[in-house]
Amino acid sequence: MSLKEQATTTGAWLFRWRSYLPLAFIAVVIPAFREFSYPFGSHSYDLIWEMFCLAISLFGLLIRIYTIGHAPKGTSGRNTKRQVANTLNTTGLYSVTRNPLYLGNFFMMLGVTMFVQVWWVSLIYALAFWLYYERIIMAEEAFLKDKFGKDYENYLRRTPAFIPNFKLWQPPMHPFSLRRVLKCEFHGFFGVITAFTILEFVGDYVVKGSVVFDPVWVILFTFGLFVYITLRTLKKKRRLLDVV
Repeated sequence: MSLKEQATTTGAWLFRWRSYLPLAFIAVVIPAFREFSYPFGSHSYDLIWEMFCLAISLFGLLIRIYTIGHAPKGTSGRNTKRQVANTLNTTGLYSVTRNPLYLGNFFMMLGVTMFVQVWWVSLIYALAFWLYYERIIMAEEAFLKDKFGKDYENYLRRTPAFIPNFKLWQPPMHPFSLRRVLKCEFHGFFGVITAFTILEFVGDYVVKGSVVFDPVWVILFTFGLFVYITLRTLKKKRRLLDVV
C-alpha cells in the first residue's frame, strides 16, 4: 500500500471519530493549568480574555452555521459511518475553500485552547489539527473524485483546501435554511459553552483554591443548556426541524 493510499485509509477511519478530537485534547489542556494565572492578577481582565476566546470559538460556529444553512440536503452533514454527498457544493463558502466546515471547527477549538493562556497549548492543537484533518480531507477527496469525476477535479484545481481565497467568491446557490442549522448545530453550540464553563471553574480553582460560581458563566451555561434541551426535544419528538 502506497503512503497516499495508507493516508486515505487512515483518513476514512478518522472521519468516523472526528467529533472526538476535542475530547482527546483534554489531556493537553488540563495539565497546562499548572501555568494558569489571571492577566495582570485581575479577574476583570481575565473575564475580558475569556470573552475574546469565546468570540473566536463562536466565529468558528458562525462559519459552520453559514455553510450548513446554505448547503443542499444530503451534504455537509454530521454523518460518521460513511461519506455522503448527493451533490457537489461549489458556491457560498465552498467557492473560497474546499473545507469550510473544518475551518469552522478549527476556530471553535482554537478559542478553547487559548483560554488557558499558555502559548504551546494552541501550537500543539494547530499541529494536531492539521495532521488529523489532512488525512480526513484526503479520504473525502478520494470519495468525491470517484463520485463526481472531472467536475470535482476542476473544482479541486481552482479552490484552496483550507485557507480561503475570497477572490473566488460565488453567492450561495441555495437559500439559507434556519431549520437545518437548528437541527444540526445545537450540539456544537452547547459543546462550546460547556467547554468554556468547565475551563472557567478549573481556572478559578487553580488561582483561588476553591470553586467559584462566576455569574457570567452560570448564566451562559444555563442558557446553553436550555437551548440544547429545547432543540434536542424538538428534533426527537416534533417535525418542526425537518428540512423540506
